[in-house]
Amino acid sequence: METDRTLNLLWRSRLGTPQGARGPKQRVTVDEVIRAGIAVADEDGLPAFSMRKVADRLGLKLMSIYTYVPGRAELIGLMVDEVIGEIPHPPHPPGPLRDRLAAVARHMWDEYHRHPWLLQVESSRPWIGPNGSERYEWQLEAIEGFGLTDLEMDQLVTTLCDFTAGSARASVLARRTTEESGISDAEWWQVNAPILERVMPPGAYPLAGRVGTAAGQEYNSVGDPARTFRFGLDRLLDGVETLLRR
Repeated sequence: METDRTLNLLWRSRLGTPQGARGPKQRVTVDEVIRAGIAVADEDGLPAFSMRKVADRLGLKLMSIYTYVPGRAELIGLMVDEVIGEIPHPPHPPGPLRDRLAAVARHMWDEYHRHPWLLQVESSRPWIGPNGSERYEWQLEAIEGFGLTDLEMDQLVTTLCDFTAGSARASVLARRTTEESGISDAEWWQVNAPILERVMPPGAYPLAGRVGTAAGQEYNSVGDPARTFRFGLDRLLDGVETLLRR
C-alpha cells in the first residue's frame, strides 16, 4: 500500500517532496498552484472548481498542473490546510473555559465566511497537514487543565467544530440566497404574504403563527443565522459548564 499522496505534499517542506515533475525548470511552485486554487474556489465555489480553471489562472496547460499535484482531491486538501494557516491563531484569553471556547468558535466562524467553499469540502478522512495540526493543538490548549479527560477534550473540540460549521453553513446559504435572488427576505415576504394568508388562515397554526410573527418582527427576515449561532453556542457552553461541575 502506498503512502497518501496528499500527506506527502502537505508536509513537503519537511519531507523534501519534489515541487514538480522531473524535466525542465518548473514555471510556478506548488504554493502558487495552491493559492490559485483558493482564488478559483473563492470565486466559483467547489462544485464549479476544476483543474482547468486553476491552470488557466496560472497561464499553464491543463496537463502541466498534474506535475505539481496528482489531482483535484489532493489540491483541495492542500487548499484547506493553507487557509487554516492564513490567520494566526490568537492567544487564548485568560479566565473561564467558556471565553476560550467562544473565541475558538468565532475564529472558525470567521474563516468559513472568508472561504465559504470550506463548507462544501467532502472528505471522510481529515487532511492532516502542518496548519491543521497547529489548529488542533491550539484548540486543545484552550481546554487543557480544566479537568476533562483526553477523550472528552477530543469530543468537545469535535462537537464545537461541527456546531460552528453547521451554523456557518446556514449563514452562508442565507447570504447566497439573497445575492442570487436579488431580493431580501423582507421583500420576498411582502410579495408572497397574500398567498400564504389565503392558505394559512388565522388560527390554523396558532403556535407557529405566534412565534413566527414574533421572530419575523424581530429579525425582519426569515431568520438570523448569526444570532442563532450565538444562542446555540451559549447553550453548548452551558452544557460544558454543567459537565465540569459534575
